[in-house]
Amino acid sequence: MEITVIRTIMNVLREKQKEILQTLLSLIDSPKKDKGCLNYGIFCDIEDQNVFNLISEWDTRQHLDHYMKSHKFSVLLGTKSLLSEPMAIQIYTVTDAEGMEAINAIRTKLKPIYPI
Repeated sequence: MEITVIRTIMNVLREKQKEILQTLLSLIDSPKKDKGCLNYGIFCDIEDQNVFNLISEWDTRQHLDHYMKSHKFSVLLGTKSLLSEPMAIQIYTVTDAEGMEAINAIRTKLKPIYPI
């Protein structure tokens, strides 16, 4: 299965943090309403509370492209006056994903670095 992931990094002006957060929360009122959206999250950087990462997963690139043409995405792009740096956007196509079974397989093959 292939999914598309978009990550948006926002460095928010300290005095605009509440305004940005309210805007972001209004945009994800119900991500399932956006056709093809599998998951959507807003994350705050633990070292700098003024840095937000928005990460969403899409079942196809076409659904992400449709979203990027939407009013919601235009609102997101319109928050640039509330940012201390230009917004950074990264788009990834994921063709292979592994889960806990991969971690367990690796951990059983390795000797612990530190004795338990």
